[in-house]
Amino acid sequence: MSGFGALDRAFMGRALELAAHGMATAHPNPRVGCVLARDGRILAEGWHERAGGPHAEAVALARLQAQTGSPDAAGVAAGATAYVTLEPCNHHGRTPPCTEALIRAAVARVVYAVGDPNPMVNGDGARRLREAGVEVQSGLLEAEAAELNAGFIKRMQRGVPLVRLKLAMSLDGRTGLSDGRSQWITGEAARADVQAWRARSSAILTGVGTVLADDPRLSLRQPAPGVRQPLRVILDSDLSTPPGARVFEGAAERGVWIFTTSRDRTRADALAARGARIEQAGTGAQVDIAQVLSALAKADVNEVLVEAGATLAGALVREQRVDELLLYVAPVVLGNSARPLLALPEPASLAQAQRFAVVETVSLGADLRVRLRVPPGQ
Repeated sequence: MSGFGALDRAFMGRALELAAHGMATAHPNPRVGCVLARDGRILAEGWHERAGGPHAEAVALARLQAQTGSPDAAGVAAGATAYVTLEPCNHHGRTPPCTEALIRAAVARVVYAVGDPNPMVNGDGARRLREAGVEVQSGLLEAEAAELNAGFIKRMQRGVPLVRLKLAMSLDGRTGLSDGRSQWITGEAARADVQAWRARSSAILTGVGTVLADDPRLSLRQPAPGVRQPLRVILDSDLSTPPGARVFEGAAERGVWIFTTSRDRTRADALAARGARIEQAGTGAQVDIAQVLSALAKADVNEVLVEAGATLAGALVREQRVDELLLYVAPVVLGNSARPLLALPEPASLAQAQRFAVVETVSLGADLRVRLRVPPGQ
């Protein structure tokens, strides 16, 4: 990060704040912010709000043009620096290339935080800017920018979405009473926090066991304007999801996908009539999780929030499919007969136990939210 000053860091920090405005609306596109500055002063700023809409650079340039009253965008940002959280694109998609807009506006310098892993960009944006005589620097607040788009980056680089497993437990690691009663372990503040994580997710995934036991909607209670309902995903090997389940309420708005190994056409047709998309994933008794994640990535899903019971949650951990844990801890004990957090075999030794690194802890009313990740290289 040599060559960056305090103002560079401040302006890129502001660009990251702007990018976060698209947290729940930009997907499947990355969350991107842009600040145009000159002589130590911000001229204009913008962020990418939604797929198909203008990119952050275009928004900032349009605002600058409006402020100056210029009838044309040519030269409107002459001598300015554009601080962008992601490498500007250099290809025609649903919108024109941002590189060409920056060049036409005559910016003198572009600083971007992290390279775009999209094969259609991936260094090409920086190359095009340099060819046009624009000074280009990268790597400023790179880790923060990568964190903001961890799901998008993983999908582009590895062909699978980021998997975030949400769990709520008592102090003694239990999720509900032995008879299945679990509402509500955590308080209202924790439940509101879950809604925020749902809103930023492209999909919410559960197993058929949870559908049968709890009949969840897997949706946002009151989505903010412009926020779409996440895709609802059910792993159901024998298609035992009831056609009358609440998960189908509003299915036309975002969709319900059911991954199965069953070839029962009668059940499949009944669920399809309720708006479900039936996908085959594996041929055995269990749905192939790897196939599910690959299919979701191909459908432009960046982040999956898993809200499931101990069996599916344990399987995801055991198969090392979980990138992040959202663990809500309530100050209550339920006893050793209550339901466990994860269904996992005991490791042969502590050295073989799956370990996670704590990323952050947040107090939510009387409860605690602990965010954890699999350590690098594990």
